[in-house]
Amino acid sequence: MSWQPNQESLGTLATCLRDSLSGFNKTAQKQAEIMLTQAKASPDINNYLAFIFSSATPAPGTPVQQPTEWHVVRSAAAIMLKNNIKSNLKGIPESSLQLIKLAIPLGIQDTNSQIRSFAGNLATEIVRCGGLYSWPELLEVLLKMIGNEGNQYSNEAQEGAMAAMAKICEDNTKVLEREQNGQRPLNILLPKFIEATKSPLPKVRALALKAINEFTPRKSQAMLNVIDTLLQHLFYLSEDKYPDVRREVCRAFVRLVETRPDKLLPHIGGLVDYILTQQKSDDEELATEAAEFWLAVGEHDNLWQALDPYLGKIIPVLLECMVYSPEDIALLGGASDDEDEEDREEDIKPKFAKKNLKRGAAGAEEGESQEDNGYEKMAEEGLEEGEIDDEDEDDDGDENPDEKWTLRKCSAAALDVFAGDFGGKVFHSILPYLQTNLKHEDWPRREAAVLALGAVADGCMGVVVPHLPELVPYLISLLEDPEPVVRIITCWTLSRYSSWAASLTDGAQKQSYFEPLMEGILRRMLDKNKKVQEAGASAMATLEEKAGKQLEPYCGPIIQQFVLCFSKYKDKNRWVLYDCVQTLAEHIGPVLARPELAGQLMPTIIDRWQRVPDQSREMFPLLECLSYIAMALGDAFTPYAEPIFNRCVNIIHQNLEQSMHAKTNANFDQPDKDFLVTSLDLLSAIIQALDNAKAAELVTRSQPAFFELLSFCMEDPSDEVQQSAYALVGDCSKYVPEQLRPFIHKIFTILVKKLDLDDILDEEIDSSFSVVNNACWSAGEVAMQFKEEMAPFVPELLRRFVEIISNPGVPGGVVENAAIALGRLGLFHAAIIAPHLPKFAHEFLTVMDEVDTSEEKATAFRGFCNVVAQNPQSIENVLLAFFSSIARYQDLKLRNPIKQELHEAFLSVLKIYQQLIPGFVDFLNKLPPQDQQALKTTYGL
Repeated sequence: MSWQPNQESLGTLATCLRDSLSGFNKTAQKQAEIMLTQAKASPDINNYLAFIFSSATPAPGTPVQQPTEWHVVRSAAAIMLKNNIKSNLKGIPESSLQLIKLAIPLGIQDTNSQIRSFAGNLATEIVRCGGLYSWPELLEVLLKMIGNEGNQYSNEAQEGAMAAMAKICEDNTKVLEREQNGQRPLNILLPKFIEATKSPLPKVRALALKAINEFTPRKSQAMLNVIDTLLQHLFYLSEDKYPDVRREVCRAFVRLVETRPDKLLPHIGGLVDYILTQQKSDDEELATEAAEFWLAVGEHDNLWQALDPYLGKIIPVLLECMVYSPEDIALLGGASDDEDEEDREEDIKPKFAKKNLKRGAAGAEEGESQEDNGYEKMAEEGLEEGEIDDEDEDDDGDENPDEKWTLRKCSAAALDVFAGDFGGKVFHSILPYLQTNLKHEDWPRREAAVLALGAVADGCMGVVVPHLPELVPYLISLLEDPEPVVRIITCWTLSRYSSWAASLTDGAQKQSYFEPLMEGILRRMLDKNKKVQEAGASAMATLEEKAGKQLEPYCGPIIQQFVLCFSKYKDKNRWVLYDCVQTLAEHIGPVLARPELAGQLMPTIIDRWQRVPDQSREMFPLLECLSYIAMALGDAFTPYAEPIFNRCVNIIHQNLEQSMHAKTNANFDQPDKDFLVTSLDLLSAIIQALDNAKAAELVTRSQPAFFELLSFCMEDPSDEVQQSAYALVGDCSKYVPEQLRPFIHKIFTILVKKLDLDDILDEEIDSSFSVVNNACWSAGEVAMQFKEEMAPFVPELLRRFVEIISNPGVPGGVVENAAIALGRLGLFHAAIIAPHLPKFAHEFLTVMDEVDTSEEKATAFRGFCNVVAQNPQSIENVLLAFFSSIARYQDLKLRNPIKQELHEAFLSVLKIYQQLIPGFVDFLNKLPPQDQQALKTTYGL
């Protein structure tokens, strides 16, 4: 490096970096953090950090000379340097950037594995922030190290380079596939990676496969070009003696199931034997990766049948892998009554899983079911390799096997999938196992048999039903098992069969099976073991989903039990309890408003509302729960509405202010956006639930101004916040339109920008489309309420909606909402839209044929008819399709006057064409006979 550090500054910085990671001297740590924050203002700070990070030994005279301390200094320098790149790469002077780019290859070749990992993180961050072509030499340098031509690079350099390359591939898959200057980088990289799988270094072989596996699930041309060569290497590496390599081999086979099943099918027999061998490995990670193969194949439409001849081999291995290992049993601990113990803060890792509600094409909220299947993979946010997590400093590394994705869970999930694929054949194959193990004296065997019975519930229900009158009472007896882990899995398995019990119509049978099942689960909600409480509450939420309205006669005792649980539960289980309450509210609806039920539940909920501070993460499930309660109670929510509404507004205001402070002051942390999301959703629920006049009053009296805050939320960087904000805009237009009117120009100016598909980033495509979806829905609702006032926005809205419905890459739900909104614009702006009719008529009709019947669809078609009436000659090429849509439109539930208005709109358009088309009857004869008949019968043609 031509730049040289000042020795005094270097020593001071090294001391600060060392002290910043000191967990023993908090005073020194705090002082170091302050000094490092001040040091960021120095123009040379990144030069110093790069120098320290890339120096294997401390410079002479530096106060930190001990090797262990110098390693801490280098690590801290790397972390700080990465954060500086992440937050302000463009602000780093070119001279400093060149020093950093010289330092990284040195770090990649370092003898210390953690330093090599930090170097890979830095390289990845530069590429992520600046783009792959901001450092075009990087890939060439890394490939040279990996290839080690001339044997000039150490083993560490080869491993470090391959690790860095794997990170870059993970973060830049789409960029590497894309053409740049007539070339796709992946066409060069993949053959090099495949060659690297021959390396004598096992870590390089494993990392090369890891890099390749970033692309195996993707159907790129580069991957298709090398697929046969890759398969040859995979079969060769399948015998590799290093588990890390075999783990990546298994992962490759799993990913190839989706992209190239045709290549795997001829080898399925050999693959079955190989995967079963790996699944029996003592290496838990390897065994779990192998078991994933059954999930992938079992869920593949055209491949699962190929496993039929091998089920006799596979299922016994799955069953054996579902038994807790001795190591897992030791981690789980024995029977313990811990209900009075407070939860440790580290135990309450937030699992707040919003239902991610978005507006469906009919305006309804839709989301994926969150049923806890007992073995599902938990999404965990991991640190990059080499990062230091302050919160985990005291962690002994022994993770509870029930809180991670394990071989046991994966095997149970595979059994579930096979049950769905092969039905009764799977149940009959496990029946001898169940008969032997359900009453086994060793509880791990007993527990695994209950898990297996639960796993096959969905797929084998038809053949299990005859056995349930015997099985269910026995399972209910296991709810009293002395081993908590058995009680836990029994709660889950009973919940899986609760739909059978709830569907019993005979009173005596319901009394014999459903009521004891429900009572048993409710009892376990008050178990003396907290994990059993959690399992009972999760099972109760599942039972509520499956039983639905069947629970109405039992709501009193159920709510009474919930109230008792609130008085006993510690923090973690209270989150699950909120889910129980909201699921009950969702499924029994207005029944909850009965005074004897609301009178029991609401004082307890309000008590929590008053106790939980604004900054507590318990606010997330509480706010979500209140949203469902408000919708269930309707106007009966009025006594609680005002203080809750105002507090939500205040939480939103505080969060937005904190975000602004964090933007301008590095000492402020960004606030958690879930506070915004859940508060916005609860405001939506209250506005929908209350009488319109009461809702309008709450909005009018809001301080700060309601729509000012909402407009900020619509432009929040978080897609989840925007999604909820746009849903709230649509609800306000429906229920409090007069309060929205003064702000409509400002809000719609923001909304129109959100419909620009060019602003959607590849890596954020799913969440961005959820925002666009809600924006489309809201635009349709606003168009209905504000009618002619929307005229200034119609040209731009029209252009955006046409782009959306014409783009094959846009998800179906978004396209449907855009088409509905576009049609609704035609109700009041037909003259503006009519000249553009040929641009979208075909797409509109194609989309609308897929939309479920609803008032929204009816109003959209009526608006489309208005537009057609203004320019009827322009859609000659889609006229038959239009007539078919009219003939096939049926909605027996559609209310008047909407039903009558749509009929008149269709009739009016048909009459226009009756006059325009010579030989109209002959034209109609081109339609299918059933469509001709429908038009004659309904419209008298």
